[in-house]
Amino acid sequence: MPFRHVLITGASAGLGAAFARVLARPGAVLHLGARRAEALAAVAEDCRARGASVTTRLVDVRDAAAMADWVRGAGRLDLVLANAGVSAGTGTAQEQDARVRLIFETNLTGVLNTALPALEVMAAQAPGEDGWRGHVAVVSSIAGFVAAPTAPAYCASKAAARAWAEARDATERRRGLRVHALCPGFIRTAMTADNPFPMPWMMSPEVAARRALAGIVAGRTRIAYPRRLYALTRLTGALPPGLLNRLMMLAPGKPAG
Repeated sequence: MPFRHVLITGASAGLGAAFARVLARPGAVLHLGARRAEALAAVAEDCRARGASVTTRLVDVRDAAAMADWVRGAGRLDLVLANAGVSAGTGTAQEQDARVRLIFETNLTGVLNTALPALEVMAAQAPGEDGWRGHVAVVSSIAGFVAAPTAPAYCASKAAARAWAEARDATERRRGLRVHALCPGFIRTAMTADNPFPMPWMMSPEVAARRALAGIVAGRTRIAYPRRLYALTRLTGALPPGLLNRLMMLAPGKPAG
């Protein structure tokens, strides 16, 4: 793994914690950020037990100034994982306005608050072991390929984050940088625990983290997996919106909480 200096948002649980544990090894320097102090401290201790040097920061990705201060003060960064995100659906009613704003501010603005200062830090540093000055990986979702009426804000925020990352990768290569869009399917976390609908090809957080990191090392811009679910989602997303809405409304809605 060519990444020694890594910064991860949303590192206190789920995929973020899995990234931290998979990357933790002797010689690794991990900067872990999240909002929950106790959970973040537990992940940090796990990573230190694996030999990594770990610093933590209690931070909300919606706070642009705090994020810029953290990222710019971290020193060298080989990989930044813009992982922090929130999820909610409509339940049996409409999306709440406040929750729509929270989802976009976290899943999209939070990504930009992480990625933009990281790219500037990386652009000024020497190339790493793999020849690139640094990598920024944006955690999107396979859900970003389908405009699901039971989770409009979540799907839209993840679609926007993916599109931005994929397009930005082309121009950042000129500066010796890479931007990756990570589009995993269903991961066994608190975010999916209450979903009342089938979730095929469910992955553990560790499996999802390892597959994402392998895609980054392989140099892929879009890293979407599992492949069967990705193919099914692309076919579903190609349906006319009216037909897609009717079909998806037959299934139980994603909880609003």
